[in-house]
Amino acid sequence: MSTPNTLTPVVEARGLRQVYTIRRGFLRAPDHLQAVAGVSFQVMPGRTLAVVGESGCGKSTLARMVSLIESPTEGTLQLGGVDATSADSSAKAALRKKVQLVFQNPYGSLNPRKRIGQILEAPLEINTDLNAAQRQEKARAMLAKVGLRPEHYDRYPHMFSGGQRQRIAIARALMLDPALVVADEPVSALDVSIQAQVLNLLADLQEELGLAYLFISHDLGVVRHIAHDVMVMYLGQVVEQGDKTTIFEQPLHPYTRALMASTPGMHAPGGKSQRIVLKGELPSPLNPPKGCVFSTRCPHATERCHAERPVLQPLAGRQVACHEASAFSQPAA
Repeated sequence: MSTPNTLTPVVEARGLRQVYTIRRGFLRAPDHLQAVAGVSFQVMPGRTLAVVGESGCGKSTLARMVSLIESPTEGTLQLGGVDATSADSSAKAALRKKVQLVFQNPYGSLNPRKRIGQILEAPLEINTDLNAAQRQEKARAMLAKVGLRPEHYDRYPHMFSGGQRQRIAIARALMLDPALVVADEPVSALDVSIQAQVLNLLADLQEELGLAYLFISHDLGVVRHIAHDVMVMYLGQVVEQGDKTTIFEQPLHPYTRALMASTPGMHAPGGKSQRIVLKGELPSPLNPPKGCVFSTRCPHATERCHAERPVLQPLAGRQVACHEASAFSQPAA
């Protein structure tokens, strides 16, 4: 296997925006829903960027854009240094082979009528010139790589547990030797006792193959185990972004602090006296707040927060979009 160029990001996004038009009938003007609002990031070989936030924050929309299922309304996306947003259909088809998805539900992502060997060989049959013997050899090798036995090759998905099915889904995603794996909540449907096994498998495969992961999750406990870098999203916007250790040791955005405080096993930043409890519902993306998108739920919101939208800016070793973040960056008295 060739050594990846560690100077070139596997994926680099600049100002990705996705706006959906919602038709409301012939006599009414359409609404515009901004699912992702100008997101920028990069992922290097062998690194994991975790995208976290509540349902409706734009995580899965971002995953669909990065995996080339959807084209962004605005912005650029480069895969291995190649601009995917301006690529023609043949170039985009080649790029799709380098980005593979692992879905949330291991019970619904595998064809129940196909044997495991057929499921693993299908990407090779469609996308390569390998003959039947070569396809089978590679599929069996991948099955072993994810910790399953040779006799599993001829079995059907219903004969496996949830954790085993997710291992099969991971094996299928790796059949085309991708540079980037987009994992959309890959362990949230599994028992807690099985989650660590799958996360450890992903980490081992990353170390062995030099994979980059875009890891979508709402669970900061899982993110702490798997990620190198973290991007926190709220209502389509990035509110905090940086190295995992920096963010976990001193989260600065009130939303990040609230997520961390509500995660079992994690201490609320600043102790119980400063615990932030999220109240109210996520605002509708069809009618977002005028100022900071988090202002309607933030206990620290000021008049400025309700009127002026903060932009991402460097602070204490990460980027954060909050007018009051500097107050949280000061050492406790």
